[in-house]
Amino acid sequence: MNEFDKKYKGKTFSFYELINTHNIEIPIIQRDYAQGREDKKEIRDNFLNALYNSLEGNYQLKLDFIYGSIVNDAFQPLDGQQRLTTLFLLHWYAATKDKCLDYNVQKTLNRFSYETRISSRDFCKSIINNRIIINKDNSISNIIIDSPWFYLSWKKDPTIRAMLRTIDDIHNKFCLIDNLWKKLISATLPICFYYVELENIGLTDDLYIKMNARGKLLSTFEKFKAGFQKYINSNKWEESHNPTDTFAFKIDTKWSDLFWANFSNKQSIDDSLVHFISTIAMIRHAIEKKEERINHITRLNDNPDSIRPELFSKDSFCYLKKCFDLYCNILESNIDLNLNLPLWRHKPSKDFLSQIVSENENISYTQKVLFYAQTEFLMYNYQNFKKEKFEDWMRVIRNIVSRGNIEVTGKRPDIIRSPQTFDGVINLISELSEGCSDIYNYLSKVEKINSSFARSQVEEEKLKAKLLMYNKENIALKNIIFEVEDNDLLMGRIEFALSCINFDYSEISSFDIEKFNKVGQVINRYFSKETDISNDIRRALLTIGVNGKYEYYEYWWSFWYVGNANKRCLIDKFRELEYYIYSDCKLYFKELVLKLIDNSLRDIIENFVPPHNMPNWKIQLIKTPALLDKNTSHYIAIPEDNSYCYLLKSKRPRDIDGSIKIK
Repeated sequence: MNEFDKKYKGKTFSFYELINTHNIEIPIIQRDYAQGREDKKEIRDNFLNALYNSLEGNYQLKLDFIYGSIVNDAFQPLDGQQRLTTLFLLHWYAATKDKCLDYNVQKTLNRFSYETRISSRDFCKSIINNRIIINKDNSISNIIIDSPWFYLSWKKDPTIRAMLRTIDDIHNKFCLIDNLWKKLISATLPICFYYVELENIGLTDDLYIKMNARGKLLSTFEKFKAGFQKYINSNKWEESHNPTDTFAFKIDTKWSDLFWANFSNKQSIDDSLVHFISTIAMIRHAIEKKEERINHITRLNDNPDSIRPELFSKDSFCYLKKCFDLYCNILESNIDLNLNLPLWRHKPSKDFLSQIVSENENISYTQKVLFYAQTEFLMYNYQNFKKEKFEDWMRVIRNIVSRGNIEVTGKRPDIIRSPQTFDGVINLISELSEGCSDIYNYLSKVEKINSSFARSQVEEEKLKAKLLMYNKENIALKNIIFEVEDNDLLMGRIEFALSCINFDYSEISSFDIEKFNKVGQVINRYFSKETDISNDIRRALLTIGVNGKYEYYEYWWSFWYVGNANKRCLIDKFRELEYYIYSDCKLYFKELVLKLIDNSLRDIIENFVPPHNMPNWKIQLIKTPALLDKNTSHYIAIPEDNSYCYLLKSKRPRDIDGSIKIK
């Protein structure tokens, strides 16, 4: 006897003998039930034909070896899953067809299961424990799918789809065999295999891959789900739960139905589930102030597949379950989560839930933050959802997360572009969510907000809330403020508009609603998009004097050595205006806005009377439109004596040729 035979003793078993001797459990590392795939029909037919011929011809059919190990009192096949699953389905079919599926047979067949693919395991139990009437003219798979106990998501499970296909093929081939059940369980062992138990060898990925090169690698979600279930069990987080309320049951039934119905792509929802779970883990790390949270947030944001069971505490686990349940209820209730307010560069293609679970790897920190804000509102207000209150809450959060430090060139990096800022804003939202049901009422009364994130914008949101509450009889005010803060230039921040009406921050009653509305109308009419920045605006700004100076272009300069002059910018891009209105030169823009309340740009230009000391080149730029129309760079250069200027051909010209000199 060789060493293999000495160590691994085997014996001949039929399927029914094996299942009466051991529970049979298909381990998580095994691939899907491939024998039932559509493209494996030839293999499946050959195997079923061999089984059929054995039973009809009354001769013994010996199948190949089936290897496996005993793990937790169950036989887990390392090789033989495909044959065992097909034999299980044949035995179930035979017992059902011959009306032999009594309590004892049900109990025996229930010993066949899948370790952590809960959907496959529950499907097997369901066909065993629910009565199905078989006749030769009906499709068994259609009967099963139409049954009330069949979950929608099961239609998308590759193993269950394969099982249904095999059941139909079994029915077509075996439906006319009399006493099929008795033949299968006959003591003469018509169909048997050589069973080998690999003692003391646990199932590992390496061993499986070596012995089954055709095996399909598990998805990130399948690996995570298997590990997570063991982690949940070892921590006894669901020890007293009803089985239908456990994570394992819901992730393969109700929650999967939700994702299949709304987010399936390429016959898979695994990536969607991973993205959802990873985002929740990021959020909870920030909330719970976990050690190494910045590293974990970075890793999960860059690679959702890095999700691990150990990243969840019991509180995080409970929150994750609540989120799954919450969004199931939301989607079933058809609650409208689309926001009727600008979200600028962070606008989702549909809604924030859809954005988070999409396969797009470029989901921004900001979008994840807005998803969290949405989730918190729904947690508090799902039963009494009011769209107006939801949009108020999301508007406040939008304003906070849209606040960024604009650069002089108009570059505007996102305020949330690092794990540290993500951590900070998540905690701010967590703190503010106490008042999310009526955020303006809450902000008008709250005395102290502990979070220091975006403090100046938070203070502005508190100011807006006080203005709204103080003037709550004026129902138009809310829309007036919203129209101003929705402007693409202001992007949620109304500080500049308030400065235009000389608002006294210490006295709420000083707020001039009418004038604020007029200022807002001017900003929206003239400064809402890139194409609004015209030469007429540049010329009009040259007519504005502040403290006797007509130098609105002082916000940017660089020395031009070629012409021995200082380069200036007449505002090149729309986004530069955002920097401009909060710079030291903002008074020029303020005066222009105020003049535009009662005048057009052309009126301001044509009615301008130059002071006696204004350089001629500046007067020419104001009064002669063709000059700036030729200056496509929007940059000029002015010598120290202010006696002339160059209209520069580019931002950094290396020579004078091509630059127009105006005296």
